Amino acid sequence: MDKICFATNNPNKLKEIQRQLEGQYQVVSLKEIGCEEELPETQETLEGNSAQKAQYVWDNYKVSCFADDTGLEINALNGDPGVYSARYAGPQRDSDDNMDLVLKNLEDKADRSARFRTVITLVWNGEVKQVDGIAEGEIITVRTGDDGFGYDPIFRPNGYDKTFAQISADEKNKISHRGKAVEKLITLLKNL
Repeated sequence: MDKICFATNNPNKLKEIQRQLEGQYQVVSLKEIGCEEELPETQETLEGNSAQKAQYVWDNYKVSCFADDTGLEINALNGDPGVYSARYAGPQRDSDDNMDLVLKNLEDKADRSARFRTVITLVWNGEVKQVDGIAEGEIITVRTGDDGFGYDPIFRPNGYDKTFAQISADEKNKISHRGKAVEKLITLLKNL
């Protein structure tokens, strides 16, 4: 089975992807390839950050890998938090603080439509490809649900009466931004 590194330090994302690629690829962590440093994320777009992280791993470790960057884009907030989703409320990258700030900033807004967008960059033996996935939905007014991570307790996908934090991981993988991007990644990997 081919080995591929998922260039993330987020254990929740790693588990989610390992489940999706189980039986097809052995997905290893940064730590497993000896990468202990924080990956650079200095770009102004999801596409740029995703590419920067994947290229860094390839350039420094010569391991085929993929990296993602995900943003919550809220229409009433002009697309914010977007590329700054993880650190929206500050450098501490605290999900609770981030959700509190989003809810506060939406208090007087009628339009609560939003989307999660994930961009994945694959570097396979030096060759670079990029795919994305989008989940449309809305921001609800109070946190609901105990599963998931990040903004999941306040994001309800279109066509559902539950948040991402209330549905099973398997169900979320079928409809989520990351799930859709990973499906495109799997197609890319099959065609290599």
